[in-house]
Amino acid sequence: MAQFEVKELEGTHYIEIQLQDESVRVEAGALSYLSGDIRIYSTALAPLGTVVKSLLANEAIYRPVYTGTGVVTLESSLGGYHIVELDGETWLLERGAYWASEGTVEIGYHREPLRRAVLAGEGPIYLLTRVRGFGKVAITTRGPIYEHQLQPGERVICDGSLVVARTGDVTFRVRRATDNLLGFLTSGEGWVRVYEGSGRLLLNPAPYWRYRVFQSKEEKWAARAAD
Repeated sequence: MAQFEVKELEGTHYIEIQLQDESVRVEAGALSYLSGDIRIYSTALAPLGTVVKSLLANEAIYRPVYTGTGVVTLESSLGGYHIVELDGETWLLERGAYWASEGTVEIGYHREPLRRAVLAGEGPIYLLTRVRGFGKVAITTRGPIYEHQLQPGERVICDGSLVVARTGDVTFRVRRATDNLLGFLTSGEGWVRVYEGSGRLLLNPAPYWRYRVFQSKEEKWAARAAD
């Protein structure tokens, strides 16, 4: 199996993938450099349905395939990366979380119901990237990942999209933060996301500080440009 490793350099993180006559899929434009006997293949024209779904899921339309023996190094980020190893299960990744995966991993999409999507603040169409099968998947994060194993009957309630990925056996719904309507109006929490089941969650409670600083500057630049 291909070897995925998250590395750190000058406060940034990047992924190095070692191939031994193997294949990996990577988001378009994610390559930094490669070495060895590795070929890159990308389709000339993606089907219209794939284009639409990719845009709605905030993922790249194309995912080139790298095949051969050598090392593939992907672009660095002020955020982070996390490696998930699939053993026949299904994972659902939040918008923009997919980065790379072994060629043995099947990639598709999962759509949340309309009411749930709107209450979660994701708009009328809420698509997540679905990965399943066997092999490694690299996901992008804003900061360190905390993995939580749900116990039978347990619920995890989150304010906002702190969960960046979940196994397919975890259910997701949206409800008021408080039981009473008046408390809903005064608590300052509004709607929350509720996760239940017997699977796993990947939570991203806080970004790396460099990512937070850069994001803050981007918001200020955007506000100035709007003025």
